[in-house]
Amino acid sequence: MARGFKSYANIWVLVLLLLIGGLVGSAFGNALAPMVPWLKSTSTFGLEPATVDLEFFKLTFGFMFALGPLTALGLIAGYLIYRRV
Repeated sequence: MARGFKSYANIWVLVLLLLIGGLVGSAFGNALAPMVPWLKSTSTFGLEPATVDLEFFKLTFGFMFALGPLTALGLIAGYLIYRRV
């Protein structure tokens, strides 16, 4: 029983480290983009927002993901840190 709980905790640690790595990589990419223009290139993919409006209830679905070079490096660094922990 405790082993199952630990595996769920490890998944959340991985998600947290990937999120932090992606955010740090994006921040560095935005900060260095004026000096190194190719860092500004990103690929954006996902689902455009779609809304269901029923007058009394409005529901919006969608997500977008922008992946740049330093964002990818941040995600890889987050995964490598996870593997070391």
